[in-house]
Amino acid sequence: MSEAGSAPVRLAVISEGVNAWPLYVAQGRKMFDAEGVAVDVTLTGSSTHQLEQMRSGGYDIGFQQSDHVVRAVETGSDLCIVMAQGHAPELSLVVAAGIKTLKDLRGRDIAVDGANTGYALLLRKLLAENGMGKSDYNFLEIGGSQERFDALKMGKAVASWLNPPFDRNLFAAGFGSLGATTTFFPSYPGSIAATRRSWAAKNGDRLVAFIRAFRGACHWLKDPAHKAEAITLLPQRLNISAELASRAFDAFVKKPLPLIDAAGLQQVIDVYWQAEGLPLPKGAPEKYMDLSYQQRAGL
Repeated sequence: MSEAGSAPVRLAVISEGVNAWPLYVAQGRKMFDAEGVAVDVTLTGSSTHQLEQMRSGGYDIGFQQSDHVVRAVETGSDLCIVMAQGHAPELSLVVAAGIKTLKDLRGRDIAVDGANTGYALLLRKLLAENGMGKSDYNFLEIGGSQERFDALKMGKAVASWLNPPFDRNLFAAGFGSLGATTTFFPSYPGSIAATRRSWAAKNGDRLVAFIRAFRGACHWLKDPAHKAEAITLLPQRLNISAELASRAFDAFVKKPLPLIDAAGLQQVIDVYWQAEGLPLPKGAPEKYMDLSYQQRAGL
């Protein structure tokens, strides 16, 4: 067998939701099989755990945020971005009753995935703009969307970024919202697929096949004629209503395919550098990204 034989590609995802719809399509319609690549998916539930395992070789490809890769590279890893995985999600800043403004979060517990990664960095930026330093609130590293949903519902935290359907379910239970990521940060890039450069160099054909299958699923999802079947491919465990699924599909169709480019990644680098107080010069986007495999995939 070529490359690493018939061993499956080990894919790590932090949390589930409509943002992973192309993955559900690629699995349900056997698009990975059609490209000759087997994929084992692990729901890690934690960006911190996932990043550690990606660095050490526990997983081959990870769906995560770009800043995870920037952080890893700046601390000695050979991780790199190889594909745009999803659109920037419309995460709601869900808050408990009584929280009316960002200033009300002073001295409160806030549920995050990782305290220094992903959208937690953007929340730090918002809080800083409202006069709060890191010591003025408490980030609780809870985990993925389900874990943060549970933390709010159980009263362990008073705020968190949450994606559908978790945010909607809490709104129905009396929680409020201080706004959405698409309002606060309208041009911030979405999630990406990352791997180690060393793994990609040895498994280039399998990586290209993986990308071709996933991007093929994105193209398939953009066809309005596939709406009914697409909704059936959403896992029932997500507890997404037919109405919400219908709206999410319509929104996906209207958007361009997920994109990551140098300009988008530069925003991430800027936020990371500011959050960490790192000295100049900043790393250039190509230090953290290699899109040649996506180009080879032709999608």
